[in-house]
Amino acid sequence: MAKKSEITSENIATFAGGCFWCLKTDFEKLPGVIKVVSGYVGGKSENPTYETYAQMGYIEAVQVYYDPKKITYEQLLNYFWCHIDPTDGGGQFADRGPEYRSAIFYQDDTQMQIAEKSKQALEKSDKLSKPIATDLIKLTKFYPAEEYHQNFDDQNPEIYNSYRLFSGRDQTLNKLWGDTNGLHPICPIKSNKPKQAAATLKKKLLPMQYEVTQQSSTEEPFNNEYWDNEKDGIYVDIVSGEALFSSLDKYDSGTGWPSFTKPLEPGNIVEEEDRSLFISRTEVRSKKKNSHLGHVFPDGPAPTGLRYCMNSAAMRFVSKKDLKKEGYGKYLKLFSPKK
Repeated sequence: MAKKSEITSENIATFAGGCFWCLKTDFEKLPGVIKVVSGYVGGKSENPTYETYAQMGYIEAVQVYYDPKKITYEQLLNYFWCHIDPTDGGGQFADRGPEYRSAIFYQDDTQMQIAEKSKQALEKSDKLSKPIATDLIKLTKFYPAEEYHQNFDDQNPEIYNSYRLFSGRDQTLNKLWGDTNGLHPICPIKSNKPKQAAATLKKKLLPMQYEVTQQSSTEEPFNNEYWDNEKDGIYVDIVSGEALFSSLDKYDSGTGWPSFTKPLEPGNIVEEEDRSLFISRTEVRSKKKNSHLGHVFPDGPAPTGLRYCMNSAAMRFVSKKDLKKEGYGKYLKLFSPKK
């Protein structure tokens, strides 16, 4: 059963902004943040659980433990604003209801004054087209959530990544604050990791490669590099280099995109539901870097009956003669004559 946490340190900030899995992973990226705890706050009864907290009037929230020598409470507030939709009073993103509403829970007058000043600055900045709906509430009790919620993204990466994608969280943040992973210049402190990673990828990849892998775009059929490639070799993720498909499983599907009956390394791909076109499809993404690769359909030939319809821009072809030189020597045996 969850226990009440002791509010003894002045170096704790408490925020509610929808799903606590997502808010936790966002704050963990910041330099100066020591740890982030998911939990329940704002209710009236004792000992809420995941099954009861909403009915008891609690909100999903996080407590951010931080080093004030490296990051300030004001900077945490600015970062918080840029990772929620402050104008949404009915919840956050796909999660609806009062248990998902946004709020800042201050623990003393100092935090209250800083939070009020931060909110007023955002209201006067004209960054938002609607009034701010985020509440400022005096913190009373914070109950840590069950243990399996604390590191959910690490313990269940496929479920977490799928949830985050389909919640519309990042898509909404990009529309609200700009195409910067929810980070806006109003945030004086930013997580450098996503920004640096995006900048590095943009330099490394061609524009179409970036649009496909990072923004889930689709290249033109019959006008891409590998749709009619008939050479022997393997196809690897353009970002991570992990092996994805073999030419031995490639076939002409007539669609104008490179198609395969099965992956070369099933463990290197992740399949997720995709409803972006208002129909249910199965998206295929790379395991290590979460790159968008394409989709898989149940209309392929024997023996699998599947059609892995990929984007050329998401892959790099390594010919049979270059496999050993490029570190994929173990796949040479696939192309050896059978005895």
